[in-house]
Amino acid sequence: MHAPANGPVFAICYPILAAIGAPANVVAIIILSRGRCGLSCCITYYLVAIAVTDFLVIINGCILNRIGRIYFRDSLLSTTLACKLSTMLIFTIRDGSVWLTVAFTFDRFVAICFQSLKIRYCTHKTASMVIGIVCILSCIKNTPFYFIFRPLYTLKGVPWFCIIKSSYYISPIWQTYDWLDHILVPFLPFLLILLLNAITVTNILAASRARKRIRSAENRSDQEISNRKKSIVLLFAISLSFLFLWATYVGRFLYVQISGEGYFGGLDFNDPQYILQETTIMLQMINSCNNVFIYTIAQNKFREELKNTLMSPFTIFTSCIKQ
Repeated sequence: MHAPANGPVFAICYPILAAIGAPANVVAIIILSRGRCGLSCCITYYLVAIAVTDFLVIINGCILNRIGRIYFRDSLLSTTLACKLSTMLIFTIRDGSVWLTVAFTFDRFVAICFQSLKIRYCTHKTASMVIGIVCILSCIKNTPFYFIFRPLYTLKGVPWFCIIKSSYYISPIWQTYDWLDHILVPFLPFLLILLLNAITVTNILAASRARKRIRSAENRSDQEISNRKKSIVLLFAISLSFLFLWATYVGRFLYVQISGEGYFGGLDFNDPQYILQETTIMLQMINSCNNVFIYTIAQNKFREELKNTLMSPFTIFTSCIKQ
């Protein structure tokens, strides 16, 4: 007797993620773009950019790549051209989302730890420039992915599916690129977020102790601490969510490099390596649809705007009936 195949489990989970993640990111983009959540312009810029890239991850990575190839295996999505473009876009958007999270973490790190630099760095102009640089570098860095694949087979002159060229595993240039890819995402972002958050926490604790020693009974000081706590909660919620959901990817990569064991294709849905691989991919997808829930929990004004946005169709419908 064989255990039930786990492939159908992922075939069900991916549509659920798409059904939740795509609308959630659209709602987050709409609410944050209005600028009514009590956040500074630079924070809003970063959060909107992260929401846009997360939405694109869901569309391209989850819907077109995962769901499209599960349910529409012989469609245009499975041609070699579409496969190569899709893979390149997936890595480009993924890198953009990851490094925008790092940029947001660094922005909050500067705002909390370097008050003198905050005025010059934590502005909407700097945020716009950083977002643009991250997007451009992500495109440049992942363009080579288009050239590492060849067709699995050609049918009636049409190349179908993708398979990695053998030279990718042999050429020192491609091997160097492969290691560079894994260092840039997610190892370096992983370490940077850990380091920045650790320094930020140390600075906050030191500042809080100093404030308690010299603080008088002024309400202004209490309000400053309250505002700082809200910013910190949002920062740590986004950062820790990223670290937790990418930890499996980091662990799997290290395991494959050390043991040499991994999932390299086939149709055995019960293969533990297949399950581990798909689980890491799914956790990355979850990372692209959970920020709206973090905003809802961490920000009172975001909850109010979310409630107003969700109720607006019913309000408009009711007012039309009354008229």
